[in-house]
Amino acid sequence: MYHPFRFLVFLGFLFTLILHCHADPGSGCSKTSPLLHFESDIEMVQHQLRGLIKVLDDCSFRVSEFDMLPGSDVHWWGAAGPDFANLTSGFVIADDKLNKTYKNESFVVRLRSNLTWDRIGVLAVWDIPTASDFGHVVMGDPRNGSGNIAVSPDLAPSPAMEPNSSTVRNRTGGVPTMFENCKVLSPNYRVRWTLSADEDSIDIGLEAATGSMNYMAFGWADPKSTYSPMLGADVAVAGFTEDGLPFSDDYYITKYNECMINKNGLVQGVCPDTMYEGSDPDGLVNNTRLVYGHRKDGVSFVRYRRPLKSVDKKYDLPVNHTGNMTVIWALGLIRPPDTLRPYYLPQNHGGPMLVTYGHLVLNVSEHVNDCLGPLDAEDKEDQDLIIADANVPLVVVTSPALHYPNPPNPSKVLYINKKEAPFLRVERGVPVKFSIQAGHDVALYITSDPLGGNATLRNVSETVYAGGANAQGVLASPMELVWAPDRNTPDQVYYQSLYTQKMGWKIQVVDGGLSDMYNNSVLLDDQQVTLFWTLSEDSISIAARGEKKSGYLAIGFGSGMVNSYAYVGWIDNDIGRVNTYWIDGKDASSVHPTNENLSHVRCKSENGMITFEFTRPLKPPCSRAERRECNNIVDPTTPLKVVWAMGAKWSGDHLSERNMHSATSSRPVRVLLMRGSAEAEQDLRPVLAVHGFMMFLAWGILLPGGILAARYLKHVKGDGWFQIHVYLQYSGLAIVLLGFLFAVAELRGFYFSSLHVKFGITAIFLACVQPVNASLRPKRSANGETVSSKRLAWEYLHVIVGRCAIVAGIAALISGMKHLGDRYGGENVEGLNWALIIWFLLGALTVVYLEYREKKREKDRNSERSSWVLGR
Repeated sequence: MYHPFRFLVFLGFLFTLILHCHADPGSGCSKTSPLLHFESDIEMVQHQLRGLIKVLDDCSFRVSEFDMLPGSDVHWWGAAGPDFANLTSGFVIADDKLNKTYKNESFVVRLRSNLTWDRIGVLAVWDIPTASDFGHVVMGDPRNGSGNIAVSPDLAPSPAMEPNSSTVRNRTGGVPTMFENCKVLSPNYRVRWTLSADEDSIDIGLEAATGSMNYMAFGWADPKSTYSPMLGADVAVAGFTEDGLPFSDDYYITKYNECMINKNGLVQGVCPDTMYEGSDPDGLVNNTRLVYGHRKDGVSFVRYRRPLKSVDKKYDLPVNHTGNMTVIWALGLIRPPDTLRPYYLPQNHGGPMLVTYGHLVLNVSEHVNDCLGPLDAEDKEDQDLIIADANVPLVVVTSPALHYPNPPNPSKVLYINKKEAPFLRVERGVPVKFSIQAGHDVALYITSDPLGGNATLRNVSETVYAGGANAQGVLASPMELVWAPDRNTPDQVYYQSLYTQKMGWKIQVVDGGLSDMYNNSVLLDDQQVTLFWTLSEDSISIAARGEKKSGYLAIGFGSGMVNSYAYVGWIDNDIGRVNTYWIDGKDASSVHPTNENLSHVRCKSENGMITFEFTRPLKPPCSRAERRECNNIVDPTTPLKVVWAMGAKWSGDHLSERNMHSATSSRPVRVLLMRGSAEAEQDLRPVLAVHGFMMFLAWGILLPGGILAARYLKHVKGDGWFQIHVYLQYSGLAIVLLGFLFAVAELRGFYFSSLHVKFGITAIFLACVQPVNASLRPKRSANGETVSSKRLAWEYLHVIVGRCAIVAGIAALISGMKHLGDRYGGENVEGLNWALIIWFLLGALTVVYLEYREKKREKDRNSERSSWVLGR
C-alpha cells in the first residue's frame, strides 16, 4: 500500500545522502595510522614556503594555504629524520611535481602505492637537482601537531574566534613563520599577526623583500594625532645586524628626523625608548620581545611580541584589540651603532607613499588574509660575495655552519677568507689561488655538480675543473691550488669537498674585471677592503672595493683617518660619486672637502658592496702653499699608508654625525706601490735599525775620523797619522758595504729614484773611488824638492773626492732619517734627529777647534823659523 509520508521521508533521506557524498581522496585507504588527523604547519627553510598539512588517512594528506616560489624539479619527499644524512638519503613519496609558484592554494596529495606513514618520519618539499629542503614537517612532533597528538597550551583557539572555526587556527606556539592574519602594506611589504587577547599580547611578523641593511617599521599612531599620524607613534623597528642576526626594538617618534641629541641634552627624532629613558635593565621601556627572525631568498622576516597594554605609559600606546586603530609603517635604510650612539637608527624612508611608508586603519581582532602568494625578491642572493684576485690567495678552512645558503647541510662547511660558504666570483683568464687549510679529510675541487662529494658515487656525471684528492692541507702546511678558468668554463660552477656533499657553494665565472684592469692588488687591514693600483710615469690609477655591504666606502692616505687625505665613494640617487677630503679631527666638522685633480672617476654598488675608481697625478700640479691637497704627494718609492672606513650613508653637501663610519680598519697597511705588495704597520725592523747604526758609525765616526787624522795629526812623529787614516777609512768602507747589503737584503731590492738611495749610492761610489785613487798616487817628492804637478793634482783630487764623499754620506744620513720618519712615523725618529743634529754640531765645533790649533801651530812654526834666521 502506498504511503505518501513514508515516500517523502525516503526522498529526504536520499537527498541528504546525495548532498553529503564526495569523492574520497583516500578511497580504498584504511584509517589505522596513529598519524590520522595529524595537523601541522610546514616549517619554512627556503623559497618562502608556507602551508598547513593534515593527514586524511593511511595514504593521503591535505595541503592548505600553500605558498612557494618555484624550483627546478621539486617533489614531496620522505625521510627517516630531519638531519642532513637522513634528508639527503630520502625518497619521493608522491607523483605530484611542485615546479610552479603556489599562491595560497589547497589540494590533496596521495602517497605512492608502496608507501605507508610509518616509513615517513619527516615530510619535506625537496628540490632533487640541488638537494634543497624548501620546508618540512616532523611527523608526529607534538610541538607542531594537533588532532590525536598532544597539543601545547599555546595552541589553544584565540578567544576572539569562534571555537568551532575551521578556517582560523591559533599558531602562537607553532612554526614562527605562520600567523592567523596577513595584510599587504605595499607590493614588497607585509604584516602578519596572531592575537592572544587572553594573554594580553599580540605576535607580529614583519616581512619585506628589501635589502639586508634596511629596516622594517610598524606600529600604532597616537589617536590624538590627527594631522600627522607618525608623530607620537609607538613603533617597532626590526631588521638585521651586520652579522646577520635579527633584532626588534621599541621606538617612539617625536620628530621627522634621525634620532639626535640637541645642545640641551633633549632626545628628538625616531629614537629607541631606551634612549629617552637611559638604561632599561628591567625591560619596562623596551617591551618589544624578539621571537624569531630570518633572511631567506632576499626577504627579511622578523617576528616579535608586544603587550596590548604596556606598563610604559609614556612611550607606549595601548592597543584596543577590538577597535579600529590607525597603524603606520615604513621601510628604509638603517644606520648601524657607533661609539657615539650605540643604537640602530632608522634613516628617512624617502620614496613615494604606499611604497616605502604609509598608514591605514586596522582592527587586529578581525580576520584578514589578503596576502596572495609569496614575496618574490629581485635579488635573492644574500650570501657574502668574494671577488677573486690573481695576487690574493683565497684561504679555505672549515668551521661550523651558521647560515649555509642551501640547507640541509653538514655540521661543518667551507669558509673562504673568514666568510661562510661565500658566493665566489672569478674572471676568465685570471688565475685563482686557493690556500687550502681545511684538514686532510676535506679535499677541495671545482666541479659542475652542485652537491659535490664525488658525483660518480651517485651515478651522476660531473666535470672537474681543478682540485681533487690531493687538494688538501692544514694550517701548518697549507696546500696551494691554482685554477685558471678559461673561455670554455661555464658561467656557473661549484667549489665543494670531494668527500662530503654540500660543504661549498657557487662560483660565478665572468669576463674581465678589476684584476685585468690593474697591475697590483692587496687586501687592506681585516680583509674587508681590496686596493688595486697601476703606476704610470706621472700618475697612479686606484680602485677600492669593499668586501661587505655598506652605504659608502672611504680610504685614506695616512696613519689613521685623522690627518689623512680621504677618498669617499657612495651612491646618490643611483649615481656613483667620489669626493676627496682632508680630515684633521674625529667629528664631522673636521672633514674638509678638497679639490684634487681626479680623472676616470667611477663608482658602483654591487650586492650592496661599493667599488670606486679614479686616476690622480703622483704630484699635484700646484705649489704646496697654495692649497692643502697640494701636499698630497704620492711617492712610489715610499710605502703608502692606507686606512679604510665604511658607513651607512654619506652626503656630498652637509656632513653630520649620522655620516660617521660603522666599521674601520684597526691599523694602517703600508702599500709598497712599486713592488706590488703590502705589509701591516709595525715597529722598526731590526735589520733596518742595524743598517742605520752601521751607516752612522761609518759616515758619522770612522770616515770623518780618518780625514781628521790626515789633516791634523801630521805633526806627530813617524807615519802614525797615515796608519790611523788608512785603518779608519778601510774600516768605514767595509761597514758601509755591509750596511748597504743588509738594507738590500731586507727590502729585497732598492730603487734609485729615492733621494736617500741617490745620496747613499753617490757616497758609496765616491768612497770606493778613494782606495783606487790611493793605489795610483804618484811618489812623494824628497825633502827640499819641488812637488811634481802629478803629485799635486793627485792630492787635490784625493782631498776633493774624500770630502765630497763625506758630504754625500752626511746627506744620506739626513735623508735616511726623513725616510725613516715617512715609513714609521715622525714620533719614532724625532729623538734620533735631535741626536744626529747635536752630533754634527759637536763635530763642527771639533773641526773649528782643531783648525784653530793647526793655524796656531803653523804660526808658531813660522815664528820660530824667522827667529832662527835672524839669530844666525
